[in-house]
Amino acid sequence: MAKTSRKRWIWISLIFIVVIGILFMMFSSGGEETLQVSVESIEERTITQTVSAIGKLQPEVMVKISSEASGEIVYLGVRDGATVTQGQLLVRIRPDMMQSMLAQTRSAAEASRMSITIAKSEADRTEADLNRVTELYKKTYASREEYDRATAAFQSAAGRLAQSQADYNRARGALQETQVNVSRTTITAPMAGTVTYLGVENGEKVVGTAQMQGTEIMRIADLSTMNAWVDVDENDVASISVGDTARIKVDALADVTLRGIVYEISHSPKVAGQGTQEEVVNFQVRIRILDPEHRMRPGMSCSVDIETDMRSNVLAVPIQSVTVRQDETATTSQEEDYRLQSRKVESAAKSNKPKSIVWILKGNTVEAREVKIGISDDGYIEILRGVRKGESVVSSPYQAISKELKNGKQVLVEDPAARKERYRKMQQAQ
Repeated sequence: MAKTSRKRWIWISLIFIVVIGILFMMFSSGGEETLQVSVESIEERTITQTVSAIGKLQPEVMVKISSEASGEIVYLGVRDGATVTQGQLLVRIRPDMMQSMLAQTRSAAEASRMSITIAKSEADRTEADLNRVTELYKKTYASREEYDRATAAFQSAAGRLAQSQADYNRARGALQETQVNVSRTTITAPMAGTVTYLGVENGEKVVGTAQMQGTEIMRIADLSTMNAWVDVDENDVASISVGDTARIKVDALADVTLRGIVYEISHSPKVAGQGTQEEVVNFQVRIRILDPEHRMRPGMSCSVDIETDMRSNVLAVPIQSVTVRQDETATTSQEEDYRLQSRKVESAAKSNKPKSIVWILKGNTVEAREVKIGISDDGYIEILRGVRKGESVVSSPYQAISKELKNGKQVLVEDPAARKERYRKMQQAQ
């Protein structure tokens, strides 16, 4: 019985000590709850600012081959994915109709040429008659009427000769045009590359004219150099320059990250949902892929991170450590005081603008510190002014950073791993 009483007194003493400790902490903190936070030391880092975008893969050069002659395909020499060389025969269209037209225009040209011969003979004859009558007229052996009649005959013959020559030139032009049309029934590869699209089969009929695009037969692309065409938001495109490096991830090739370089930035916007609340303005940015990868295909989806700026050995804090408060009076580090003393008083409107602050650990309390921020990457943001290397900044939880922390607030530093484990257990308990 005495042993049981002794244990009871020990438990009562422990509970009393714990209650006293809690009361002491509440008294020392003015009755406020102590927040558990995680902190991180401010160190120098290399910050690389990026702009992310999505788009499609496109070859450097791609040619769409369309028919300029109408008819039935009687020969198709390639399949989708085939490799072709420049000048290789691709398609032959049945030339029956064109051959008939060629025979007609060739006959018309020959007839026009023969008419020139006839007109030339008539012109020579009338010229000789005119010369003879002219001599007789000068000697008064021929009348004025005979001279005028000979002159008119010669001029008429010369006109028919000129007309025959014009008809012959027109017939030759029609013949040349028909010959070109006949040659269009045979299509050869304009460049070396790979057939990336085939829209017809052997035996199909195609429509083609010289004035407009005919049936698209196939596409040939040079896959040795591939590009990523991505759409960048109007707010980000201004920070991108030709020559910026990029990292490209192709959805179909999850195991590789490709290097690229920006070589073209569009000046024409691509507007979606124009005139509505969902209006989006993007600009196309073209990135040349530097790493060859034979598995890439035109049209594959990709995502890119374009590196727009990089700064080395700069002070940086976690992105979530920076918040904006208007109701806090932020302090300034001692090394910045002289700058504030030499700076002119800002306007009232500017002074009311919310400031970027971080929470600096001071013993077991925190203070708000106004900072000037620079570029950022996925995890950290550059601090240009307001903190010193080695200071500890509150890095989580975000709810405390953005709303709950106040100047002089008591905090209990918790290891990030322990916080993560505690949250995991709380989720399991729910």
